[in-house]
Amino acid sequence: MPLFSHRHSSPLPTTTTTSYSSKLLKPLKPTSASVPTRTPLPIIVFSLVSLLIGLAGTIFAVAALRRSTPLPVFRCGKSEDTFRAFYSLSNSRNLNHNAGLIERPKLLGFVGIQTGFAAADRRAALRTTWFPSDPDGLLMLEQATGLAFRFVIGRSKDAKKMAELQEEIDKYRDFLVIDIKDEYVSLPWKTLEFFKAAFQQFEADYYVKADDDIYLRPDRLATLLAKERTDPRTYIGCMKKGPVITDPKMKWYEKSGHLIGNEYFQHAYGPIYVLSAEVVVSLATAKNNSLRMFNNEDVTIGSWMLAMNVHHEDNRFLCDPRCSPRSIAVWDIPKCSGLCNPALRMKELHAMSMCSKSPTLLPTDADDR
Repeated sequence: MPLFSHRHSSPLPTTTTTSYSSKLLKPLKPTSASVPTRTPLPIIVFSLVSLLIGLAGTIFAVAALRRSTPLPVFRCGKSEDTFRAFYSLSNSRNLNHNAGLIERPKLLGFVGIQTGFAAADRRAALRTTWFPSDPDGLLMLEQATGLAFRFVIGRSKDAKKMAELQEEIDKYRDFLVIDIKDEYVSLPWKTLEFFKAAFQQFEADYYVKADDDIYLRPDRLATLLAKERTDPRTYIGCMKKGPVITDPKMKWYEKSGHLIGNEYFQHAYGPIYVLSAEVVVSLATAKNNSLRMFNNEDVTIGSWMLAMNVHHEDNRFLCDPRCSPRSIAVWDIPKCSGLCNPALRMKELHAMSMCSKSPTLLPTDADDR
């Protein structure tokens, strides 16, 4: 009975439960933590700065994803190939940013057409004759001949000239812009800078320096360069000799003529000549100021070739005064160092079938004369 009565006994009083729980849990003592405190100012500032940095990073990432791929620029130092920069994003050629155009393409030859800020009319005439007038044409010519062509120009401190040049670059994309002040008195330095920039940008078997006032047959130039040669150090041009001009009043005055003597050594005429890759390597790797500069660019190059002990290959079809079945470069020798009135003469020659449409003949040993 006592056991039964215990099972049916009334629940423990609430006070008893309370006293039982108080034995398990210690009562909380009032502390200062329960009182709200002010966050230190440095922490607030740091938090705000972190928030702003994170927000700016997010905005930049979103903008970068939405922005179109920037136009890559193919340059070494401050020299820039505007053509490859344009074609690097061409969808029509299935090119892409990573694998479309290699940094240093392999070519039979790279042809640099030397030009200046005052020669826009010459470039315009060239683009209506043998030089392609658009990037597609340049690419087709390169694929057909193995030769890449660019106008080569330096820079100017004149903002207007540079702005006009940029407009022309944006329109045609056919320039190699090199890092040198472009002026006539610095032609030897410009030529050296051209060979250095061309070597850095292109892996060619031959590098051709040509002026913007000659009529050129690219197909025949390619045939000439493709000819087998036994000497890897070759200098090809229309060779000449002549008296050294020591009179300051004359056109071809040579200030350092006393170092040469009475007659020039054999060297190529300036309007067009060719250097093989092994020769250009020596120029491209030469230390600054280690090469002597003469007043005249063709003499300067000729002196370097003499010192390097290269093979001189004389080809008179590089200085033909009239179009012929084998002429490669036509210009008004000896009257002018190029075409006289080139903007007009270029178009006149191009209108002649013998100049522009006659077939390319294979070279013979007799061509080197």
